[in-house]
Amino acid sequence: MTGTAKKWISWLLKALILVLAFVFIYRRLTNSEGLKHFQELIGNIEQLPAILTLSFIIMLMVFNYVLEALKWKYLTQKWSPITFWQATESVFCGLTMAIFTPNRWGEFGGRVMFLPPRKRVHGVFAMAVGTFGQLVITCVLGSASLLWFIYTYLNVNIWVFVGLLATGTGFMLLMLIFYFNVRWVVFLLNSIPFLKKFYRFFKIMKRYHFRELLTIMGYCLSRFLTYSFQYCLIFHLLLPEVHMYQVLLLTFAFFFIQSVLPTIDVVDIGVRSATADKLFEHITNQHIAVMAAVALIWFTNIILPAVLGSVFVFKLKFFDNNI
Repeated sequence: MTGTAKKWISWLLKALILVLAFVFIYRRLTNSEGLKHFQELIGNIEQLPAILTLSFIIMLMVFNYVLEALKWKYLTQKWSPITFWQATESVFCGLTMAIFTPNRWGEFGGRVMFLPPRKRVHGVFAMAVGTFGQLVITCVLGSASLLWFIYTYLNVNIWVFVGLLATGTGFMLLMLIFYFNVRWVVFLLNSIPFLKKFYRFFKIMKRYHFRELLTIMGYCLSRFLTYSFQYCLIFHLLLPEVHMYQVLLLTFAFFFIQSVLPTIDVVDIGVRSATADKLFEHITNQHIAVMAAVALIWFTNIILPAVLGSVFVFKLKFFDNNI
């Protein structure tokens, strides 16, 4: 394939990514009941507190993705060092590609395309370590919060709850054990016959030792707490009568439930709203406010970064460093 043909294909792929992203975003925004509810509710709130809260939520979004960029830079430093700015570009570009792909799989492609061609497969497995760390934090804190929710609001039989407590505790410990012994995952993957030929890539995950995995988990925990705090802020603005510890624990449970539901980011808002409504109805009957809060955080953390990331789609390198 000639260089000219490669350039044309590269530009067409970039254009296709942008068209898909913006079509999905436009269709979702024009049909978002939650955002319409938020616009109605925000009109009844004092202007200064509303502006300060929304500004802080946006600042936390930026901080959240700065943490993710630092984590990505840390993950790649062993075999393909990148600068913080390159990490930031790849993170935001990945968010644009994630917006229209199931379970955010496009995010992997968006990031690794910023790496040298021979290091892109390495990048997929390095990112898998970071994604697993985020999942472990979500599952551990979410499971603990879900157990609190069941005990506090569902009034289950004490022996049933003891069984759930034992199961939940075992699950949390298992997640932590597997994360800090990621070599076990490599062993399991290598035990599958048709995957053995990829062992040289699987073993990339074995290069992360306990101290490094602990650092990665620190980034994951910081991110988890950052977007949890966003929910606390918006709930405090819209529903100041609700106790913040309840909001925080229900948010943890909400994230855990969301993590096991297969969705596409841009249509995910309906699932998010329904899930949050079922959880938060135990502490408030303001269903519209709950939907509005979820919609605002979805817009801030998913839609805005995807729009920002569209700028970096033009820097994707599908074939080599020059195209």
